[in-house]
Amino acid sequence: MTEPRTRTARPPTPPIGLHPRYDLLALDLDGTLLSPSAGVSQRNVEAVLAARRAGIDVVVCTGRGLAECRPILDLIQQVQPIVVAGGSILACPVTGSTLHRFPMDLALVTSVVHLLVSHGHAALVLKDAHAVGYDYLVVCDDPLSKVDPVTSWWFKNLGVKVRFISTLDEDEHPEHTVRVGVCGTHARTEAVALELRDAFGDRTVLHHFPAVAPAVTAAITGIESDPIVILEAFDRLVSKWTAIQWLAAQRGIPESRIAAIGDQINDVPMIRHAALGIAMGNAIPDVRSLAKKVTLDNASDGVAHAIDHILAGRW
Repeated sequence: MTEPRTRTARPPTPPIGLHPRYDLLALDLDGTLLSPSAGVSQRNVEAVLAARRAGIDVVVCTGRGLAECRPILDLIQQVQPIVVAGGSILACPVTGSTLHRFPMDLALVTSVVHLLVSHGHAALVLKDAHAVGYDYLVVCDDPLSKVDPVTSWWFKNLGVKVRFISTLDEDEHPEHTVRVGVCGTHARTEAVALELRDAFGDRTVLHHFPAVAPAVTAAITGIESDPIVILEAFDRLVSKWTAIQWLAAQRGIPESRIAAIGDQINDVPMIRHAALGIAMGNAIPDVRSLAKKVTLDNASDGVAHAIDHILAGRW
């Protein structure tokens, strides 16, 4: 997972007497800390460690569940609380315990799952794993044909614990659902995404965006295909930013001392509201337009570049 070193110099720590302007750095993973091949460069690892040495709480903020980002957390020696599942769970990476969660309304879960299944998708119901002992409940009548190959690879290779059921009536832990979604090609998910927005747009937060880099998708499936995307629904109050706000309040960190780095649609709230919102060079236009600064892209160690500027006091 760690990529070759791109330079020998270590990221700077602040000059003596200079404390960083920020106490908390919210850091996205895919498309941000991770390179296009889904690895973490040595330079980015060193930059994260340097930020911590300077007294900054580096808080990973990702759409992944805790189990899905475990290898990356180990690489950057993450012990501080993290924001996972798009902001619906705050977790301790050391113990795996849930510090706080934003569950979905039971009636909303039922309605969203029904719609996804009616379109021929396997509904991926994400649970609070610390509470129930597994990560995903997959709702479908034929897992072999309806679970996307990328999803199957993801579950197998990242050690995700999964249970399969035919209907939501078999869910033994309905109160612990934090997200409902599907994974598939853009063509297969576009129609149901539009229906979800029309039916539940005022009751839920919806995201529809690329799942993994095209090179990774091709390596998994063996073919170049229509981009694989994630379509996901949360409680209407969920975002990475609301989770960061909760954590900052617990730690006594004012919002004026929070920085954030991201690239995708689920990063928009934290880029908009952080005192220093930093867009990756590869970020979508919605993120770039809201950012106060733009760093290099994720193929060029954009995270390390941003941290260098923060620690040097330039940002």
